[in-house]
Amino acid sequence: MRPFYVTTPIYYVNARPHIGHSYTTVVCDVLARYRRLTGAPVHFLTGTDEHGQKIERAAAERGLQPIELADEVVAEFDAMWAKLGVAPDDFIRTTEHRHRLGVEEMIRRIDAAGDLYVGRHDGWYCTSCELFYTEKELEDDKRCPIHDEEAEWRSEDNVFFRLSKYEQPLLSWLRDHPEAVRPESRYNEVKSFIEGGLRDLSVSRAGLQWGIPFPEHDGQAVYVWLDALTNYVSALGFGRAAPEDVLWQRFWADDEAEVVHVVGKDILRFHTIYWPAFLMSAGLPLPSTVWVHGWWLKDEHKVSKSKGNIVQLDGLIEQFGADAVRYFLLRDMVFGQDAAFSDEAFIDRYNSELANGLGNTVSRLVTLSRRAFDGRTPPIACDDNQLIARAAEAVDAYHAAMGRLQFDRALRAVSGLVSEVNQYLVEREPWKLLKAEESRESLSRVLWNGLEAVRIAVSCLLPVMPRVSATVLAAIGAGGTTSFEHQRWGALEVGTELPETGPLFPRIDKEGEEEETDPMISIDQFFETRLRVATVKTAESIPKSDKLLKLGVSLGDEERTLVAGIAQQYAPEDLVGKQVVIVANLQPVKLMGVESQGMVLAASVEGEPVLLHPGDAVPDGTPVR
Repeated sequence: MRPFYVTTPIYYVNARPHIGHSYTTVVCDVLARYRRLTGAPVHFLTGTDEHGQKIERAAAERGLQPIELADEVVAEFDAMWAKLGVAPDDFIRTTEHRHRLGVEEMIRRIDAAGDLYVGRHDGWYCTSCELFYTEKELEDDKRCPIHDEEAEWRSEDNVFFRLSKYEQPLLSWLRDHPEAVRPESRYNEVKSFIEGGLRDLSVSRAGLQWGIPFPEHDGQAVYVWLDALTNYVSALGFGRAAPEDVLWQRFWADDEAEVVHVVGKDILRFHTIYWPAFLMSAGLPLPSTVWVHGWWLKDEHKVSKSKGNIVQLDGLIEQFGADAVRYFLLRDMVFGQDAAFSDEAFIDRYNSELANGLGNTVSRLVTLSRRAFDGRTPPIACDDNQLIARAAEAVDAYHAAMGRLQFDRALRAVSGLVSEVNQYLVEREPWKLLKAEESRESLSRVLWNGLEAVRIAVSCLLPVMPRVSATVLAAIGAGGTTSFEHQRWGALEVGTELPETGPLFPRIDKEGEEEETDPMISIDQFFETRLRVATVKTAESIPKSDKLLKLGVSLGDEERTLVAGIAQQYAPEDLVGKQVVIVANLQPVKLMGVESQGMVLAASVEGEPVLLHPGDAVPDGTPVR
């Protein structure tokens, strides 16, 4: 297995952690746990960026020394990661001596390559970005495009890095390593920026007291990005007296090591242009991939201190548990795109997939098994049923999505498998077999199948929901699972004790939600609606829509095209061959350019559609009354 090194950005200590910090760190924690479950050696790094004018100013505003502010905020980051179940292997602070040694060694190497010189720097400077901008890069009124704050004009002598020298080497690197920047849209953005021409980069600041002194340049401090980015190697031992340091050799210097940086799109340029150029100059290996995610939005704006729309997760964690919050963060953001946060969205996702889905399914299976088989797992297993293929498909889809950091799709595959188990139980009605001795073997097989499929589904959740997943696995008699080794069918032991367990995800009732009263209609009005059973023959996504699917269905004597708003709950390939109930006499309507000749019926569970299926297969076109 290739050694796997994953890093978050190091976070500024001018504000306490919020949803943006938490999302990136949870993503890295999930990746680290996932790779460990595959058997790979893993090192997971996070930390704090504690130097720079921004920190000086924030500390002065509170009457503190910069290091006092840093210590205070670092304690808050530590507390938040503990609450979220995040377990990094290391936490690097840029005020540590080991980091300073790494920065000084990086500068020595870059200088030896002839890539440093002193020059005059004039330009528009954003203190929050710690970055100079050209006038055309700024918004109206000389405002920063990232922080929407007014930039300052500055003119000073600085040490410069010959970034322009690395324009072609960077383009060659991107051409030879298309996986270097992901997703593809960010790769294209970086490539386009470099092709537009690179200017040399100021890597020092004059008169800055709170920073690492620039070697051989009195009065200059190391510019925050050369300082901060070096954390990824200083934490591994780069710059220390022992270059053979095990971490450095294993997780960076080794050609087999996979190095992954996870960053937000606002710091794309620094990680995909400046950092690789510094490494090239220093003669060091480059990272394997910089994965770039979008922003969490609230009130249509990026969550940020400057906007005053900070989302703190403490309350949600306290009320619903860290694992439910981790699940929501990965399920509701398409990695690489922006996502909107709301309490309502959290509750809807929690109720539909955790409380009503996983929680209810586990409770039903465990309760029936304990009652029927003296508190143990069913005594007879089964290796011939419809859930076997479905579980294998779900596992394959899960791993494929995780490899592409498509966490929402990975979790959708798991949720889909749990839904399939629920449907399987509804069709088999094991509760009706409890008292019939002659049905004992059938009951055992049905319940064992359900428990085994849930075991496989929950094993996929171990990286995302480590605490709850371990609890569920223990509750269904499969405790002690520590790898993906047993994700194929048949590993659940028969006759294993099932401990009593409370509700995993108590359902949430939205405060102030009013009960709806349904208007009464006559029987004649009801029969005006023609409901028919149809089989889905084809299913595909509709371009430019993240909610709609185009379905081709058979009514026996005719084919119909329907448009259904279920793309976020159902994958197209999972629908083909399924029977559904449709309104067959609905006036056609065009949606996203596709004519829909009817409507698929679905139950609405907290706003989430759950398709209706006949309990047994019936001929296409069968009326529903």
